[in-house]
Amino acid sequence: MFTPTEKQRQFLFAKDKRLNFLSGSVRSGKTYISLLKFLLWIASMPADYEFIMVGKSVGSLQRNCFNYIYQFIGEENFKANKTSKQAKVFGRTVWLEGALDERSEGKIRGMTLAGAYCDEVTLYPESFFVMLLTRLSVPGAKLFATCNPDNPMHYIKTKYIDKADELDCAVWNFLLTDNTHLPKEYLDSLSKEFKGVFYNRFVLGEWCKADGLVYPMFSNANIVPTVERNYEQYCVSMDYGILNPTAMILWGLCDGVWYAVREYYHSGRETNEQKTDEQYYRELEKLCGDLYVSYVYIDPSASSFITLVRQRGRFHVVHANNAVMEGIQHTASALDEKRIMINDCCQMTIREFGLYSWDSKSDGDAVIKENDHAMDAVRYFVQTRRLYRQQGNYKSIFG
Repeated sequence: MFTPTEKQRQFLFAKDKRLNFLSGSVRSGKTYISLLKFLLWIASMPADYEFIMVGKSVGSLQRNCFNYIYQFIGEENFKANKTSKQAKVFGRTVWLEGALDERSEGKIRGMTLAGAYCDEVTLYPESFFVMLLTRLSVPGAKLFATCNPDNPMHYIKTKYIDKADELDCAVWNFLLTDNTHLPKEYLDSLSKEFKGVFYNRFVLGEWCKADGLVYPMFSNANIVPTVERNYEQYCVSMDYGILNPTAMILWGLCDGVWYAVREYYHSGRETNEQKTDEQYYRELEKLCGDLYVSYVYIDPSASSFITLVRQRGRFHVVHANNAVMEGIQHTASALDEKRIMINDCCQMTIREFGLYSWDSKSDGDAVIKENDHAMDAVRYFVQTRRLYRQQGNYKSIFG
């Protein structure tokens, strides 16, 4: 039997307002208690009222929330259909929707809602959130929204959380220390998982700006001599450019650590030499030599080059995952934990690690689009392999 923490108990028995935001650290108990309160709210409303649950996608909503709902009310009281994006909760209609991009707001136009649950609300485009508020038109309608802190200029912070006293709005801050059910070993592990700005946001629960070097944890300890090692597996990651630089990195796995074995780097703008797809393919073959390379992760926008590589038949091409913030987060952890190392022959990659910076002039989280091509190749490798590992395609911790 689950016993609520003191912070969860305070939230559960507090009087709700029209807008209810739960912000703070990961694993601090926000999702669990907010879902329970949302379900209680649904159960108290007339049977013909309609509600909505929103995530970045319906898939993420299912992963983050459905198991908790089954724990609370059982599968017999929560019938969800991802195809129709509709669920039944105690016989009441609950729509399921994703807020992926600016086009998403069109999906909820015309709805009349008595309540909304928003999972990871800071990931939604502002147009969707504004439209959602207009749909909460039933008298007494309420919104429950969870989020981890983001940039302090995020619209959720500036237009709602910071103006809570002016609006019918309640803001609850949940910290890791509020979740007294977490063992110390897990807390220590979680603290090591996040680095830089992500530590401040996801562990300390602070709304803070990304500033300075993107990878301040990169140091000489991440650079190793270029020597022969018994590599068990090879992969290549690639950021493709025409006038902008093209960067390729050959990676080798040895004793559970991935090494940047060697690199290729060419800037058409700086050399005044624009290379063709055919020329880049020859550079890829030269980089790999006679090695067996398991996968080549390529910037998904390089469609013509991807087609060429597939036609040649030697390499298995995978579209690289281009989730920038998530990729940076996991690359930072991999660097800090020495799960990726850089051979000292990879001079352009090492150079970019020392220059790759956040854009301090941006209101959001943005990197300066300079000295970033080898950095994109590194991020493609870390993030894409991580996602494949999660899907069960790879067996080792990072291999």
